[in-house]
Amino acid sequence: MALTGIICEYNPFHRGHGRQISCIRAAFPDDGIVCLMSGHYVQRGQPAIFPPMVRAKAALLAGADLVLELPVNVSLSSAEGFARGGVEILGRLGTERLCFGAETEDVGKLTHAAQCLLSPRFSEELRQALDLGLSFPAARSRAAQALGADAEVLSRPNDILATEYLKAILELQLPMTPYPIRRQGDYHDLKADRENPSATALRRRILMQQPWLSYVPEEVQTAFLGAVPHDLRYGERAVLGKLRTMEEEEFEAIAYGGEGLWRKLMHESRRQNTLEEILTAVKSKRYTRTRLDRMVMCAFLGLTAEKLAEPAPYVRILAMNSRGRAILRQRNTGGYFVNLGKHMEGNYARQEEKLIRLYGLFAGEVELDALRHKVVLMDKPIAAPEA
Repeated sequence: MALTGIICEYNPFHRGHGRQISCIRAAFPDDGIVCLMSGHYVQRGQPAIFPPMVRAKAALLAGADLVLELPVNVSLSSAEGFARGGVEILGRLGTERLCFGAETEDVGKLTHAAQCLLSPRFSEELRQALDLGLSFPAARSRAAQALGADAEVLSRPNDILATEYLKAILELQLPMTPYPIRRQGDYHDLKADRENPSATALRRRILMQQPWLSYVPEEVQTAFLGAVPHDLRYGERAVLGKLRTMEEEEFEAIAYGGEGLWRKLMHESRRQNTLEEILTAVKSKRYTRTRLDRMVMCAFLGLTAEKLAEPAPYVRILAMNSRGRAILRQRNTGGYFVNLGKHMEGNYARQEEKLIRLYGLFAGEVELDALRHKVVLMDKPIAAPEA
């Protein structure tokens, strides 16, 4: 059985995500569909709006066969690290195709942009652009354009990530075929479009307690019934408490704190009253807000640059149906993919438990049982296969 992989967050799952899975099923009816999904924390440096088990169940109800958890050292990484980490994990499963949303479906343009980013000349061009005082994304785009990349491809959010996926496939020399699907609607739109809603708009509706399930495929709506929303604002006091009690050496070690940014965060954490005030004071033209959000989240979670750079020793299985179980029986030969509830030893496993417990502090209601979840099974209630 061939596999089509999706690297995703489903934060939350909506009609656009359902359409992507339907397109894959129509184009490759015999493929197994594997979703590699961010767990408790997402790439923008925030807690996921719903726990991973809720979002994994939605994916299965929409037609996915197997949902795996993207390790936190990947889900809290930059776009480059997020893409490379996800592609590498799907590569370990022998995934033949990678499907992703993009503003352009032109694989040639995306591939050429990826090749420009891999050019030996790219580092020098990037350095020159940064020396002009540009932010990293702007400098990166300028450097790639200087090497012939399409300007529009490197200015649109989904195309940027798509380019990183292709760059990772090329770097890792994987026999993985890209399968882009045109992303409809506005990625950042604050007003929810009925057919092409943005996840940003839906999170806003959820947190404002406005109706939102009509923007979700009907077949997956039951996954969200009774689900507790999570948001940074619910845990802001806990984050402030952590920042205000950190020592200088702890700030110096945090991820994304390079070029003295950690020192600025340390000073403002001791001067400002809210997270927004801290981040506004730290923000500059050179650094994106998303990078600062990830830095603060890593500081709260105790994730140093060293820890974030360590590869995860395993990947958790979140949900599957009978086809998903067959995939694991055929391809999980090294035991790299493990049951959600399986007890693991070592520093990474202890860190994993700590991060899950801290996630509960971002819940709109008290939540203390985050570690007790088991793999979601849509067919016979049997345990996930173990190597």
